[in-house]
Amino acid sequence: MTDTIGILGAGAWGTALALAATRAGRSVTLWSHRADQAAEIAKTGRNAAYLPAIELVKEIHPTADIGDLKRSAALLLAVPAQAVRRVVHALGPVAGNAPIIICAKGIERGSGLRLSEIIADALPKSPIAVLSGPSFASEVANGLPTAVTIASSDAGLAQRLTQMLGSRSFRPYPSDDPIGVELGGAAKNVLAIACGIAIGRALGDNARAALITRGLAEVTRFAVALGGRASTLSGLAGMGDLVLTCSSQQSRNLRFGIAVGQGKPLSELLDEGQSLVEGVATAAALTVLATRSGVEMPIASAVDAVLHQGLDVGEAVTALLSRPFRSEFGDDTT
Repeated sequence: MTDTIGILGAGAWGTALALAATRAGRSVTLWSHRADQAAEIAKTGRNAAYLPAIELVKEIHPTADIGDLKRSAALLLAVPAQAVRRVVHALGPVAGNAPIIICAKGIERGSGLRLSEIIADALPKSPIAVLSGPSFASEVANGLPTAVTIASSDAGLAQRLTQMLGSRSFRPYPSDDPIGVELGGAAKNVLAIACGIAIGRALGDNARAALITRGLAEVTRFAVALGGRASTLSGLAGMGDLVLTCSSQQSRNLRFGIAVGQGKPLSELLDEGQSLVEGVATAAALTVLATRSGVEMPIASAVDAVLHQGLDVGEAVTALLSRPFRSEFGDDTT
């Protein structure tokens, strides 16, 4: 196995992961779908569009030729969730048997497929893992302490990837529950939009805490119904990521929700940054998948209704607050 890591996606997250991998002693091939971006990074040593203040190290080799990833020991997929299908099909001829680590967070809109299912269908020979957890790109890029989960149904692979990517500042924890890790990462973006709406409507910190707690309960139900473990959702890929994303305005999803709650026209917000706010598309996909699985997710469904079905924010809040009173842990349906 070589020491070269291939990273697909030269946004903030892909670039931050490239820096984390070099701190673990790896060389990195950083692929961008834009030749001009790859050339600029190679020339300046900076990713001006996403992390302009960070100087990249010589062990990071930018490219726009996907063929340059062919000899990678592992491939980290850090493109937006809704672009995964297109990128994976382009990757097919060069993937070989290298493990693919999903670093995007979302569910494909339209199909309702998890990203791992898309990859398994397109690249059946490729081992798959999921990397998720509380990890803002700018902090990872700056080498600030970060802990994440790397999960695979092959526990040995999760252990090997942990050793390959781990360093003093970037600490992966191996897991054999990729479903729980993947769904926790996808759903937290939707719940962050809900928390942002609560902030934008000035509903108070009590309401935000309730949304985080009850949101965790519904995503745990959802993950367990699809084969994940409840304990996974109480860890870094569940509670950890949810608390971070719902508590800091570094989160694009939280900021988006705040703007929605403040009454900014949804059409303007979607035009400005839909592709960068993973929770927008995932809200629709998550609701469809939850319904298909027989799992009630009232908070996620409310976000979907506001974003995609024209429901007024005030009406959505009223509907959530009018739900029947139930035992917190007995009939656990929010």
